[in-house]
Amino acid sequence: MGAKFDKELEMLIRDKVISPEVAERIGEYYSTKDVEKPNRLFTIFGIFGALLIGSGIILMLAHNWDNFMRLTKTIIAFIPLIIGQGFTGFSILKKKSNTWKEASGTFLFFSVGATIALVSQIYNIPGELGSFLLTWIILCLPLIYVLRSHAVALLLVILSTYYALEVGLWSYRSNVIPWWYVIFLIIILPYYYMLLKKSVLGNPAAIFNWILPISITIALGTFIKHSEDLGFIMYITLFGLLYNIGRLPIFSEVRTLKNGSLIIGSLGTIISLMIFTFRWIWNDLPETFEYDLHGLYVSLTLLLLSTLVFGYTVFKNGIRAINLFQVAFVIFWIVYFFLSGNEILAVVLMNILVFTLGISAIKIGVDKFNFGILNYGLLIISILIICRFFDTGMSFVVRGLLFVLVGAGFFLANYVMLKKQERIKSIKKM
Repeated sequence: MGAKFDKELEMLIRDKVISPEVAERIGEYYSTKDVEKPNRLFTIFGIFGALLIGSGIILMLAHNWDNFMRLTKTIIAFIPLIIGQGFTGFSILKKKSNTWKEASGTFLFFSVGATIALVSQIYNIPGELGSFLLTWIILCLPLIYVLRSHAVALLLVILSTYYALEVGLWSYRSNVIPWWYVIFLIIILPYYYMLLKKSVLGNPAAIFNWILPISITIALGTFIKHSEDLGFIMYITLFGLLYNIGRLPIFSEVRTLKNGSLIIGSLGTIISLMIFTFRWIWNDLPETFEYDLHGLYVSLTLLLLSTLVFGYTVFKNGIRAINLFQVAFVIFWIVYFFLSGNEILAVVLMNILVFTLGISAIKIGVDKFNFGILNYGLLIISILIICRFFDTGMSFVVRGLLFVLVGAGFFLANYVMLKKQERIKSIKKM
């Protein structure tokens, strides 16, 4: 606590707002709070310090690596792992601060990977990159719950995504489905939930609000394989799931920019549906759908999860709180499987759906007095109109008038919103 805080307490005592006993308790409370509150900057520097120390040791050893005997190399290979375990054990047993745990956990995480790689190189143990990443992840997963380390959890999410891409997409045996990624995700999600319950408005939660949806979106592509016909279904359903997750009550107080699931779900839905407003995409669809069983299982699982999360949001927020973004994936399922044979009808319905989503976004922006969401809705409609210029026979005069109308709509909507906001502020001041 600073001198200014002490002066404020003395002034409150002097003006008889609070008693000296209350002032003392307030002082003790904030003193304890300041001691327990971790220094975020120090934590960040601790993590980077651990990374730099580990990198420096590896570089020094690498310079003379070929001159060492095999036994010496083996001993050296395990030294970083032993040091990392020592610091981690010290942090746990002595109940050190979060900075200690984050730094020691990060060092141990990279020590595990370095030790596995060095031992494999020393003894010429054959293996693929995918199996190396799998072993590394499995060995480090317990660190998330032992240390409660945000850095280790974040690194494991990134490494799991890399593993999914390596095994399911980049490997020459690309027919392999990275089911282990799903297991890793299931293990990490409880930690994410604990993080939200502890501090949903904190920066660590905001980072995971973005990194997890991005990871899932990237990794889903490795599950498509020979089910290309279900690829769009999988992604649009996933975006519907992410949007509904972002609408859960636990995120009600979270700022939109910190709600990665909501933003990725919304953008993904619009981009995917915008593609299906063109007629050529429907012409390229086969008359009979072909897919693997695993593709069907993934699609149905995503549909089930999306429906369950949507039902929960309706139960908690009420049916009046529903917006079109939450059910867009259901509409697409119906059109894709039952109306794809009629290309014109499917295209018209997709255009109406995207246009209505734009109107829905405008309404949400007006209700929340959020200029960002308002202009996002206007942008959706503008892009839809621009897209129609490429596959319709509109004259340049009509196109020009449409651009003028859209531009006027941008100006008018923002002007009305601004005036309404100023009027409400003036009423509150009265």
